[in-house]
Amino acid sequence: MWKEVKDRELGRIRPALLANRVQSRRICSLELANQKEIISAHKGAVNSIQIDLTEGRYLLSGASDGSAAVYDIQQATDYDGGGLVAKHKSLFVVDKQLEYGHQYGISSVSWYPVDTGLFVTGSFDHHIKVWDTNTTQVEIQFKLPGKVHGVAMSSVSTTHMLIAAGTEDVQVRLCDMASGAFTHTLSGHRDGVWALHWSASNEWTLATGGCDGSIRFWDIRRAGCFRVLDQLESQTGRRPPIPKSSTAKAKKPPASSNCTSTKARAAQRKGSLGNGIQSSMSLGKGVTRGSLSQRQHPGMLSTQNRATAHYGAVTGLEMTNDGLHLFSAGTDSRLRLWDVESGCNTLVNYEATRIRPSKAIQLAVTPNSSLVFVPCLTSIKAYDVWSGRLFSTYHGHYDFVNCCSFNSQDQELYSGSNDRQILIWSPPAVISLEEDETPSRGPASLFDEDNWSD
Repeated sequence: MWKEVKDRELGRIRPALLANRVQSRRICSLELANQKEIISAHKGAVNSIQIDLTEGRYLLSGASDGSAAVYDIQQATDYDGGGLVAKHKSLFVVDKQLEYGHQYGISSVSWYPVDTGLFVTGSFDHHIKVWDTNTTQVEIQFKLPGKVHGVAMSSVSTTHMLIAAGTEDVQVRLCDMASGAFTHTLSGHRDGVWALHWSASNEWTLATGGCDGSIRFWDIRRAGCFRVLDQLESQTGRRPPIPKSSTAKAKKPPASSNCTSTKARAAQRKGSLGNGIQSSMSLGKGVTRGSLSQRQHPGMLSTQNRATAHYGAVTGLEMTNDGLHLFSAGTDSRLRLWDVESGCNTLVNYEATRIRPSKAIQLAVTPNSSLVFVPCLTSIKAYDVWSGRLFSTYHGHYDFVNCCSFNSQDQELYSGSNDRQILIWSPPAVISLEEDETPSRGPASLFDEDNWSD
C-alpha cells in the first residue's frame, strides 16, 4: 500500500490507477460489519433496497408489511459498545397507517435519480406512489391493473421523467411523473413482468424480463421491441439444428413395406381429417397466428419473437456501469451475462448458482464491473464477472435474501432478507487503536514519516 503511495508521489502511476487498486482491495476484503449496524424499522421481509445515486448517503428500503424507510448510512444516530458500534436508525417510515400509504407489501423502491427529494414505491396493492421525502406525503399515484413487481427510473435521463412498471399483467407501462398519466404501453410479453432495468448509456432503451423466460429490449420512441435475447445465440454462433436427412435415413422403412405403409398413413389422415377441410383450416390458422405476431412486433420474425433467455421466469436484471453488458437471473438457477450491443449470450458459466424461484431478486455490480453479487437462498455469492468463478460467499442472514445494493463511495454491500434485517458488508478497519498508539518502524512506515516525529 505505502509503496504504491510513494510511486504515486513520484509520478510512476496515475491517480486513477491508485484509486482503482485501493478500491479493488477493499471490495475483495468484504466481511460482515462489526462496527456499523442498521436498526431495521420493518416488521416484514425486506424486498427491495437502493442507495441514492447523488450523494451515496441515504438508503431506501421497502418491505412486505407495506412500509418504506430511509436511513442515513454515513451519520449514525446512536453508538453502542463504548462508541465502537455505530447504530443507524431510520430517519422516517411511511406505512399503511398513513392516509395514502400502501395497504399491501412493497415489492420495489427507487430513488428519484436527480436528487433525494422524491422516491418511488411499487406495491402488490396495484399502486405506484411518488413520495416527497421532506413532507412524507404522496405527490402522485398511479393505479395499475395488477400487482406491481418492479419499478425503475433511468439514471441517465435528461429529457423524460418516466417510471417503468412491471406487473402481473403482460404489458409494461410507463408512468409520466410530469403529467401523472400513462404515456406508453409496451406489449410483447406472454406472462407477467418481474424485472426491469433502464440502459446505463441510453435514456430511451429499456430492458424487461418476464415470467415467459424472455428478455426484451425496447426503444420507447418507437413501437414494438427491437430485440429479444436468445440463450442459444452466442458470440460463437447459433447451435446448428439437427439435419433432417439424417433423421429421414434413420426412420426410412424397408422397400417391401413401402406401399403398405403409405396406404395406412393415407387412411389414417382421411379418418382423422375427413376430406381434408380440417387440415386446410389448421394451416390457415397457423398462418394467421404468425401474421398477428409479426404485426405486434414490427421488423421481427416469429422465431425471434418467441426466443427465451431462461428456461423459466426471469427474476432479476442488472447492467454494468458502462452499459455494455447485462446480467440476468432466472428460476432455472442460471445467471447469464449478455453482450448488449450484439444481444449474444457470452456463455460465462457461473458456478453453483441457487436462486430462489418464487420472488424477484435484486442483483448488484461493483463500479469496476469485476464482481457481481447474487442472492442465493440464505447467502450472497460474489462471482467474477468475466470468468464466472465463485469469489466468495457471504453468510449472515437467517432467511432467504431478496436484494443487494452496492455503495461505490464506501465500497460497502447492503442486503435485505426475509428475516426483516438489513446487513452491511464492509472492508475491515486497516488501523486499530493499538497500532495507532505504537506505530510500526518497518520499511513501509518510513514513507509516511515526517521530520518532526519522535
